[in-house]
Amino acid sequence: MRRLILDTNLYIDWFNTGAHEPLLFQSDAVKMMSTVVMMELLAGAHAVRDRTRLHDLFRTFRKLGRLLVPSAEVYEDAGGVLRQLQAVHGYRLRQAHSLTNDVLIALSARAVGGTVVTQNQRDFLAIQSIRPFKLSLV
Repeated sequence: MRRLILDTNLYIDWFNTGAHEPLLFQSDAVKMMSTVVMMELLAGAHAVRDRTRLHDLFRTFRKLGRLLVPSAEVYEDAGGVLRQLQAVHGYRLRQAHSLTNDVLIALSARAVGGTVVTQNQRDFLAIQSIRPFKLSLV
């Protein structure tokens, strides 16, 4: 069965407007939660109600054993990928704040043979040009 790792932007749309429900609840794939996505979601959750909903969601992924945590090897590889993104694609890390997170999400998914699902075409295609991984653009 396919492993899907949904990017932060899809969860934000789902929480705010209910968008992407068919994707989030499709039965022919196993959804995994990147701990990097968890961090990004919590960083933007200013209301207590939103944080409570997020903690409930995280608890479910934790119980199912579907949390995806970047390993030391992923972090090491991420440093090289970030360096190459700067050299090849002209990224400036000080201006591309979420790029490091995106690289960690992509490389973690790659490590487990998962597919990243995102709306962020520009950054994830650039990462994919440096280090191939499975990607589905929404």
